[in-house]
Amino acid sequence: MHLEFRHLKTIKAIHDAGGLARAADMLNITQSALSHQIKGLEEQAGVELFVRRSRPLKLSAAGHRLLRLAEKILPEVAAAEEDFRSLRSGKSGRLHMAIECHACFEWLFPVLEEFRKSWPDVDVDIRPGLSFGALPALQKEEVDLVVSSDPETLAGVSFEPLFDYNPVFVASASHPLAAKPWVEAADFRDELLITYPVERSRLDVFSQLLTPAGVEPRALRQVELTAVILLLVASNRGVAVLPDWVVREVRYNSDYVTRPLTRAGITRRLYAAVRTDELEKPYVADVLRLARTVAPRLRGEADPVG
Repeated sequence: MHLEFRHLKTIKAIHDAGGLARAADMLNITQSALSHQIKGLEEQAGVELFVRRSRPLKLSAAGHRLLRLAEKILPEVAAAEEDFRSLRSGKSGRLHMAIECHACFEWLFPVLEEFRKSWPDVDVDIRPGLSFGALPALQKEEVDLVVSSDPETLAGVSFEPLFDYNPVFVASASHPLAAKPWVEAADFRDELLITYPVERSRLDVFSQLLTPAGVEPRALRQVELTAVILLLVASNRGVAVLPDWVVREVRYNSDYVTRPLTRAGITRRLYAAVRTDELEKPYVADVLRLARTVAPRLRGEADPVG
C-alpha cells in the first residue's frame, strides 16, 4: 500500500467535516477529485475506509486506523515545515560556540543573556575550545563560532574582530611591585606566576611578554577559577596577568593593584571565527553585534572595534 501525505490529509478532513462536500472545500479540491482519491486509496488498502450509508459520513474500523496515523504524523510534518520556514527566514538555527580563551566566559555570558531574548529559537551551546581543535571543528561544521585571539588564514572561515583588550598585571596592594607604575618582563623572574591551566602559547603573559624576552618566572601555579586566582593574589601568594575585563572590579578594591605590562602597555584583539557563508545569517550577525557592544561596556568603554 502506497500512502502519501495527501491521503492522510484526506482522511482527517473527511472525519472533521463529516461529508465529502465540506472536506473538498477544506482541501481546496473538487468533490469529484476527492471521491476519486478515496476510491483509489480503498483499492490499494483492499478494504472500505468509510461506512457509505451513514450520515454524516463515518470512518470504518480501517479508516479509523488511518485517522490515528494521520493524527500522529500530520502535526509532526507541520512542525517540521515550520522549523524549515524559520530556518529559511533566519529566526531559528544552531549557534554552538568554542572558546579558545579561558577567561572569556566573564564577558560572554552577559552577551548570550542579551542574545537569548531576541533569538529564543536558536540552540546555543558552549564548549571550551582548549580541549579539542576548535578551528578544525568549525570547518567540519561541528561548531559554528570560535572565539580566538589568534586569527589564521583558513579556507571558508572569516575572523571577525570583536574588541580590543589589555592584559594587565595583578598583585596584592602590599606586593613590592605595587609601587611601580608598570611592570616589565624582568620583574617576573623572582615571582610565582599564577595562570589558568592552559598551554603557555595561549597565555598572553608568555606569548606577548616573557617568551620574547627570554624570561622565566621563579615558579608557576595553575588555577582553574578566576575567583581563586584573585583570592591567592590578594593573599600575596603570587601574581597574575589577566584580561582587563576580568579585573574591572579589582581596580576599586584596596586589596589589589593592577598595572600595565610595559610602559606602553600591551593590546590584544579578540575575534569570532565563523564560516564565511554563514555571516549573513541574522542571528550570527546579531551575536557579533552584541559581542562588540556588550563586552566593551563591561570594560567601561563605549566604542566597539570596527
